Amino acid sequence: MTELCAIALGSNLGSEIGDSEKIVRSAIVQLSSFSEIEIISVSRWYRTKAITLPNSAPQPDYINGCAILKTSFQPLQLLQALFYTEQMFGRERRERWGARTLDLDLLLYGDRQIDTPELVIPHPRMCDRAFVLLPLAEIASDWIHPIAGVPISKLAKNPLDLDLSHPIAISNLATFNQLPLRGA
Repeated sequence: MTELCAIALGSNLGSEIGDSEKIVRSAIVQLSSFSEIEIISVSRWYRTKAITLPNSAPQPDYINGCAILKTSFQPLQLLQALFYTEQMFGRERRERWGARTLDLDLLLYGDRQIDTPELVIPHPRMCDRAFVLLPLAEIASDWIHPIAGVPISKLAKNPLDLDLSHPIAISNLATFNQLPLRGA
């Protein structure tokens, strides 16, 4: 059995792999290497101002986007695959809302609602984040949020943090749906 899932990708630290945009692009290719994951669609990438905790040092802007996956992984297995991919790209979990080489969030898993200590789906803060809703609406506008009961396109009309994060599309949508995947 397979399920459609939505994930968010973000990076605001470069690494030996390259800059943040190269990292998120490479993460999509890496995720496609799992036999249990098929990349269905990828949004444009957005440059987003980092939102930090009060009295925190400023951070570089993020590159954010979303992807729709078809997977045979169960939710916790998919979450572990996302964590594994983050680690491959040098992710270190040091502080909440800290700068990172790669952040992968599981937003939606079909229409399931899950609330366990390990995983909450839908992602509990996705409806507050312009840097998630704007790219997600590009590729999943009709997907009904399982708790809000409305399409993602409606949630993306006026996200709460729009004036804080100020996402700006930096790429063309068509180029990302032509990524070389699976052994290319």
